[in-house]
Amino acid sequence: MTGAVFALLRLRLARFGYRVAAFSYPSTRLTLDEIASRLARFVSLLGAARVDFVGHSLGGLAVLNMLAAHPRAPAGRVVLLGTPVTGSRAAQRIAKHGHARTLIGTALLDWSADRGAAVAARSEVGMIAGTVRFGLGSLFIELPVPNDGAVCVDETRMPGLRDHLCLPLSHSGMMLSGRVAHEIRSFLELGHFTRG
Repeated sequence: MTGAVFALLRLRLARFGYRVAAFSYPSTRLTLDEIASRLARFVSLLGAARVDFVGHSLGGLAVLNMLAAHPRAPAGRVVLLGTPVTGSRAAQRIAKHGHARTLIGTALLDWSADRGAAVAARSEVGMIAGTVRFGLGSLFIELPVPNDGAVCVDETRMPGLRDHLCLPLSHSGMMLSGRVAHEIRSFLELGHFTRG
């Protein structure tokens, strides 16, 4: 994924006064550990005493994986958007089809849920899940409801989450939502979502 997918959300968070840096990575060519290693280097180059994280989908898994592997990273609060912390049914189903597997790479399949729970046990982690089944995933894969077209709500729950919020948004729609930006701000500032 390129950091460009965060462009609107990045602008909104910057308007709230945050210094925002977007991390880009080749999601289909690297393992999750390789992505996490690159993210750790990226964070160290920021030179900040504290870094809050916002990760969408696989990006959220990359954040959790990095924080699990680098517990001394200068981590503040973490907000996840549609991140399949218990694993992705959609990715597992796609992986069964050889040629289709190249579309998702291996990173989603590399995830181990215990890594996320370990991070949530020592850090404040909040999750926003979508409930509007819309997107390419919903055209090809039948997923249990509620889901956001790619990730099921039950895949976004894990032990230790500080807060969990469901919003009527699709997987991609989370990146465009002003409401999501406000809820991210609430969690980063207060440690919980305001649901307002």
